[in-house]
Formats: sequence, structure tokens, C-alpha cells
Amino acid sequence: MRYRSFHERLTNAVLNGAGDTSESLRRAVLERARKSSARDGLPQALEHYVDTVARHAYKVSDADVTTLQQAGHSDDSIFEITVAATVGAALYRLERGMAALRGEEPD
Repeated sequence: MRYRSFHERLTNAVLNGAGDTSESLRRAVLERARKSSARDGLPQALEHYVDTVARHAYKVSDADVTTLQQAGHSDDSIFEITVAATVGAALYRLERGMAALRGEEPD
């Protein structure tokens, strides 16, 4: 793929950069957003938020963020979770778009 090194650097920065959340949590968020069936390693309390960000970001509400804050997530961790979900969803859409251009059937 033409931009493979860019994708790898972006994914590496999201997953391995310094932050409030662990690499394993960020990876679970990114993978769930990238593959709707991925459920391993993601706390149930985050599932709704990650799914909303990945599929219908415009529907994320203040109440969603407040719920995460009340569950003990800092603003920094919510930001990191949001970025991981967004990157995962973007990579999924890119992969599906490229597959469509190649004439492949959707999953």
C-alpha cells in the first residue's frame, strides 16, 4: 500500500505513545473500532462509547463523556480512547474502500 509507513507510524504513535491509558487498552479500543466483532480486552463500560465514536461520532454527547468521567476516567484517558477509536475506524474505512476499488466483496 502506498502509505503503509504512514499508517504504521500513526498506529505506533497512538498505541505506544506516552499517556494515561495502557497500550493494551488503546490496542483493544483501536481493534474494536477497526473490527466490529472485536471484544477481547475492552472493559464493558467503554464498549458503548467506542462503538459510538467509531460508527456515529456525531452522536457522542456530553452525557457519554460524563458517564466515563464518573466511571473514573480522566479527561486525558477519554481523549486517548477517542483518538484510538477514531484511528481504528478510519483504518477500517480505508481498508474497505481500497478493497472495493480492487473489486473485493465486503466482509
